Amino acid sequence: MATDTPEPSATQLAQALVEFSLRGSFPEENVSSLPLKPDALAEAIKALADARAKLQAEIHAINEDTADDVRAWQTNAQSVQDDMIRSKALANEIIKTSEAPAVSGKDTHDAEAKAEFLVRELNYNAQVQEALKGIRTVNRTLDEVEKARDERRILDALHLLERLWKELDAIPVNKSCRAIKLLDIRAFELKSEVHEVFDHVWNALINVDVEKHTVSMSSGRDDEPMSLSDAVIGLQAYKEVDRRTAQLWASLNAAVLVPRMDMERETLPGIQIQDNTLEVKGTTDKSVESLFTDLEKVFRFLVERLPGDLVETISPTLLPGVIHRVTSVWLDSAVPSSLNDMARFQQVIALAKSFCATLRKLGFTNLGDLLEWTESAPRVWLSKCREAALDAVRTKLSKGFGEPTRVEKIEKQMVSKSEGQQIAANGAAAVDDDGEGWGDAWGIGDDEPPKEEPKEAEKKAAAKPADDGDEDVADAWGWGDEAAEEEQLIEETRKKTEMEDEDPADAWGWGDDTNNDALTATATATKSEPEIRELVLKETYSISSMPHPVLDLIAAIVEDGAALTQDRHASSPVAAAAAGLFGVPTLALALFRAISPHYYAPKEGGNMFLYNDATWLSEKLADFSATWKTRHDISTRAQNMLRLDNDVKALQGFANRAYTNELSLKKMMLRDRLGGEQNLLQLDDTESYVASAVSMVRSIALEWEPILAKSVWQQAVGSMVDALASKIVSDVMDLPSIGQEEAYNIAKHIASVEELDDLFLPSKGEVPLTAQFAGSWLRLKYLSEVLQSNLRDVRYLWTEGELSLYFGVEEVLDLIGASFEDNARTREVVREIRGNPRPRGE
Repeated sequence: MATDTPEPSATQLAQALVEFSLRGSFPEENVSSLPLKPDALAEAIKALADARAKLQAEIHAINEDTADDVRAWQTNAQSVQDDMIRSKALANEIIKTSEAPAVSGKDTHDAEAKAEFLVRELNYNAQVQEALKGIRTVNRTLDEVEKARDERRILDALHLLERLWKELDAIPVNKSCRAIKLLDIRAFELKSEVHEVFDHVWNALINVDVEKHTVSMSSGRDDEPMSLSDAVIGLQAYKEVDRRTAQLWASLNAAVLVPRMDMERETLPGIQIQDNTLEVKGTTDKSVESLFTDLEKVFRFLVERLPGDLVETISPTLLPGVIHRVTSVWLDSAVPSSLNDMARFQQVIALAKSFCATLRKLGFTNLGDLLEWTESAPRVWLSKCREAALDAVRTKLSKGFGEPTRVEKIEKQMVSKSEGQQIAANGAAAVDDDGEGWGDAWGIGDDEPPKEEPKEAEKKAAAKPADDGDEDVADAWGWGDEAAEEEQLIEETRKKTEMEDEDPADAWGWGDDTNNDALTATATATKSEPEIRELVLKETYSISSMPHPVLDLIAAIVEDGAALTQDRHASSPVAAAAAGLFGVPTLALALFRAISPHYYAPKEGGNMFLYNDATWLSEKLADFSATWKTRHDISTRAQNMLRLDNDVKALQGFANRAYTNELSLKKMMLRDRLGGEQNLLQLDDTESYVASAVSMVRSIALEWEPILAKSVWQQAVGSMVDALASKIVSDVMDLPSIGQEEAYNIAKHIASVEELDDLFLPSKGEVPLTAQFAGSWLRLKYLSEVLQSNLRDVRYLWTEGELSLYFGVEEVLDLIGASFEDNARTREVVREIRGNPRPRGE
């Protein structure tokens, strides 16, 4: 039974005809073998017409886009065709000429010129042909680059681009040619497009998420034809190796290393690796061992997943930053500041060496600072000790004064009885070297007179007045009147040698050894065999809480240094630092001297506290150094390494400067209250100026009293009183004339100043000691006497009194000239005084 064959649709027929017309392709057999019916032709003709219209539109669009190029090509083609026609005509003419050559020279010359022209034309045509071939080749290469780009074959695209540049350079056409420019523009556009594809592939292979703290790396992906090794070639082609590795390091550092190595965080995360992903996760401790374990994971992850060239490139960027953070933060924090916990320090050194070995095995070589740290344990530890010591000094000073403490100063000196009497009058506590009271040391009891020769005792008994129940100062010390002459001579010698400045070296009320020897020699010359004993002076003064920790710190440092010289520490990794450790106290004391004034200055009486603290510290260090030399529990090497003599001297000088600076400051303030450079006695309301100055001296004395030792306080306050007295005396001497009423007022001002005598009343007796500590005090008193005296009294004071001890001849004559009228009586007194310049025979 026959079956009906389906008729081909008009659409199938039309499509087959269009494909054949456009591309010359035949339809499938099942279509071409079917019979063609007339009614299907209309649809086929319509399809062909539509295809024709579409093709014409495309050609028109292409013509519009390439109209300029086509016209240029047409012009060039027409020119070439014209040249070829001319060349052909010339060739025919040359052939004819060669068959029947002309004999004239002109014809020969024309023929040669035409021949050269034809050669140039042929060469030009050959160049044009070569250029066209080159352009065609470049265009085909560009098409290949596009295809490689679309297929994400980045490496092939880069190779094609590299070939493309060579092909462009090989075209024998000027680069300003429009065709070459267009090709160049298209090439750069393709390069940018390939770079965008490369970026996408790179980010797919290496992905760092800073917020999630993850790093993913894979050598290749199934959906990407480019591997990580190929990507390195791409980086080199685009010259982006350094930039990409820097970006990778910055991202890796922010995502993983910073969170893991931040010691200031309360808890630290650990590092974990799962497949191709490294992430910061969980928690870990702050030990160096845990840090090295996690860092090893990071570096091993990079080495196993990145190409060798890329690891080699990133290493100089990655390692220095990590190693610096490891050594300066983690390892340095593990360094002890003393010999305590030295076993842990040795363990840290071993861990650091092991980490270096691991990095070397992984191929990292630029370990620089980490290697140096492991090989320089003594230097590292010594640096930490220095840093800790200086920081301890800064910290203690920054905490302030604390609670002041009373300390005792003990000084020993060989003195005679009369010198001891003077010391007793000053109120100093004195005992002998055996700890007994001064009277007991001399065999003098409280209730019995001193043991003397019988004749001397009888003389004293005969001369002694009836006992009224009170003893004078000398009797209280068990001394009689036989020392009066010696005492007077010593006192006069002391006055001549007493310093009028504020040198704190004399602040303890003692002269230097030379003066003491002079006093002893004088006493010996006066009395045949004076009794000499060692006197132990004790005074108390206040220090702040600052110097004690500094002393304890220095003691602890040198004890560690001494321990390192012992055999039990011979194998210690820091044994070589022993010598350097003995130099740390010098640095600590230098820092104390440098910054302590800043912390002491705001405190009331701060400079005097600084003087006391520095003095106390220098004395304790001197004692410590002396004791150190006699210790038997330390090595001879350790004994010789401690050298604090220069530091003690520096502290003493520093203390002296603090004392002197305070006095200078207070004197300047006092002088300002007295009118400064102006004459006090010529100012309005002189009385208020004087009262203000006296009040200031009293307030300063009250401020310093709980701080300074008694003798230093007397010396310092005496210096202030002396400055006040000197200013008044100087201003009086500068007056051109002094009237009677003015003299009375001046004497009144001086009387108010003399009330400061009550600051220097001794603990026993009623005679103020002001003159001993204020060199100008007696000048002030005698000036007051002169101002209140007549000529006869002035002459008496000069000839019979002690005025000549405190004023020179010219000074007294100036006072007379300013205070008295110029008459015969005045001139007579002047002549008498001028003729007797040294009435006491000094």
